[in-house]
Amino acid sequence: MAKADKPSKSKASFISRLITKIMSAVNYCMSGVWNDPRRTAKVKSIKILNLTINSFFDRDLQIRSMALTYSTVLSIVPAFALLVAIGRGFGLQDTLQSSIYGMFPSQAKVISTALTFVDSYLTEATQGVFVGVGILVLLWTVISLLQSIEDSFNNIWGIRQDRTLFQKIADYIAICLVIPVLMICSSGVSIFMSTTVQEHLNLPFLTPFVNFGLELAPLILVWAAFTMSFAFIPNEKVNIKYAAISGLICAVGFQILQLLFLNGQIYVSKYNAIYGSFSFLPLMLIWLQMSWLLVLTGCVLTYSLQNVLTFNFLGDGQSLSTTARRNLTLIVMTVCTRRFLDRKRPLSTVGISTSYNLPIRAVGHIVETLKQAGLVYEVDLQENEKGLVPAVDMTDFSVARLYKVTDSMGKSEFMPGMKNLYGEMLKELDPVQEKAYSLFADMKIADIPLPTPTEIKEFMLRDSAEKTGK
Repeated sequence: MAKADKPSKSKASFISRLITKIMSAVNYCMSGVWNDPRRTAKVKSIKILNLTINSFFDRDLQIRSMALTYSTVLSIVPAFALLVAIGRGFGLQDTLQSSIYGMFPSQAKVISTALTFVDSYLTEATQGVFVGVGILVLLWTVISLLQSIEDSFNNIWGIRQDRTLFQKIADYIAICLVIPVLMICSSGVSIFMSTTVQEHLNLPFLTPFVNFGLELAPLILVWAAFTMSFAFIPNEKVNIKYAAISGLICAVGFQILQLLFLNGQIYVSKYNAIYGSFSFLPLMLIWLQMSWLLVLTGCVLTYSLQNVLTFNFLGDGQSLSTTARRNLTLIVMTVCTRRFLDRKRPLSTVGISTSYNLPIRAVGHIVETLKQAGLVYEVDLQENEKGLVPAVDMTDFSVARLYKVTDSMGKSEFMPGMKNLYGEMLKELDPVQEKAYSLFADMKIADIPLPTPTEIKEFMLRDSAEKTGK
């Protein structure tokens, strides 16, 4: 009996160890990886995947994709009308329409219906008294969709500052003009490759390569569109390399989505009995939402690729305790002050986070608070990069003044009759709070010791070596 029990105990011990290892690996991937200072490919990959998944849920992408779907449905006819109008200006309306059908093969019925409405829309918008109003409504509808897309991208990147009105007008006009031109050029290149190269050059051995290039052209066009969107729509300096990686993944995903819907329409004929001639509508809405969800996921992936090394703390700044926020506010203000007084190059929000090993999201919240309080402002450095410098004289600026200003940010009268109801109690607390501030009055921010980025890097390397046992 003892010999029979020994294998069963050994098996149970093995299963227990396996479960422990699996749970340890799961815990490391979910939270422990953010405490790992190593910058190996394995650690970076886990951080990118972790950050992408968490950002996907933190930024409410499902709700935002629904909102963009609604905006797209409202603007689909005006957007097509703008494309067709520009195509007519070049005398290439048919070529442009063929490109639209080629880009969205799974929505041919929707496009056909929309283009029917487009002809009526352009006729009404360019005749009679309503010519100016019609054009304005057309532009406003398209611009509102672009604004919604930009807001969604900025939210993913944690950007609160919008482009200036002049920048928006210039960028949106450029987008509206460039997209149809690229589509026309793409069709022109496809026609050139399929006719001129094969017929006039008479080189049969090139035929397989030409056919492969023609099949690959839609993927390349969509890849370029995604890459430019991820790189230029957010009001942030985005590394084109990361935008291209995300763009390629989303382009492949978009082509797969097209194939699924194109082939899946055969198996959803039962919708005809329910919706009749509107059977394409629910499928179109599902396709639109999934497409926008794919786009927003690509934006999240770009954000993760670019900022993964600045994340040593997962979560936004709102989850920090009051003490932690105070400490981080003091550190950020000290960094800006010391670099300014030492005549060093100002750092951006990302630069502060990277150089001083601080959580990027929390630093972003702190910087916004300091900007609103009038304590720091941004200066242009180069290539749209902005550095942070003090907005007040920091020679004798005390910690007490910093805490007073930041503590008073926001609404103080948040309910009617606050002073009447709780006046007596607050009178007892005010002197104590003032006394607490006075304890920091003699501490000057310019005199607070601050580790240098080199010292921080050396500490992180020693800490990493100790954790890995090397």
